[in-house]
Amino acid sequence: MTILAETRARLARIEGLTLLENEPLAQHTRFGLGGPVPIFAEADDEESFVPAVAVLSPSALPWTIIGEGSNLVVSDRGYDGIVLRFRGAALLVDGARVSVQAGASLQSLVDFTLELGLEGLDKMTGIPGCVGAAVYGNAGAFGQSTSDTLERVSFLDRGQVREFSNAECEFRYRDSIFKRRKDWLLLGAEFRLKPGDAAALKSASDEILATRNRKFPPDMRCAGSVFKNLLLKELSASVQAQVPETVVKKGKVPAAWFLEQVGARGLRHGGIHVADYHANLIYNAGDATAAELREVLDDLKARVCDRFGLRLEEEVQFLGFEVPAVR
Repeated sequence: MTILAETRARLARIEGLTLLENEPLAQHTRFGLGGPVPIFAEADDEESFVPAVAVLSPSALPWTIIGEGSNLVVSDRGYDGIVLRFRGAALLVDGARVSVQAGASLQSLVDFTLELGLEGLDKMTGIPGCVGAAVYGNAGAFGQSTSDTLERVSFLDRGQVREFSNAECEFRYRDSIFKRRKDWLLLGAEFRLKPGDAAALKSASDEILATRNRKFPPDMRCAGSVFKNLLLKELSASVQAQVPETVVKKGKVPAAWFLEQVGARGLRHGGIHVADYHANLIYNAGDATAAELREVLDDLKARVCDRFGLRLEEEVQFLGFEVPAVR
């Protein structure tokens, strides 16, 4: 019996774990790109997720965890290993504290808090992905970030469930300690919100959602903004001098501004297009390949580096590529 077959047999004995073979990962990414994976496993709850990790951790096979695939670029060849997804999505409330499992969609969490009239996550409506990914990348929008109201997280570390406070998560702009410790697997999060006017919160949130949907249509095969914005204070004096004051928002310079200066808007390469109204919106027009996307991202980074001497950093993660992204 091969290692793959033996591992599959052990996973198949775990109750609550669904296994799919030779599953196209394009069906599990918002870009709609990516080849197959030999085994795609979905855990309904912690009771199936934890033992699945226990099976995979000592295995010689490569394996990885994914969320909803909204910020994931998978190689056209796929991934030669096992992909595991945690689907636990329970939501609990205790006064102004909301606890949620990492597999819940971020939108379901936002909607839950809006129904309760709790303020703190309302501006994050429309951000695709799951709660675990939002914590992992400190997702945010319209001046609101995951780290603003998060009190603690639970995660799996070598088979043991641990908890971290907000400070221990080492949050920064679109970053957390979990990006550096990929072996720590998020299980859940607790947020401390504050009471608000439910109707007013819902109305303002609906306006934000409409704005996002105009910019990033729900059926568009994209990851939203691909590149991280840049902190003005971290730019060289020469670059700062080139950035108009009107562009800077809360100490950040939109990556789109730099991309516009190097002719990104409307750029096309095969099935990959850059929106003509937003230079940081890169999407699959329907017949693209992951290789084309990678080529466009590397080209844009090289252009910005040549012009400004700085390197843009992607918010998206890569899976199944032998050659790392250009940095």
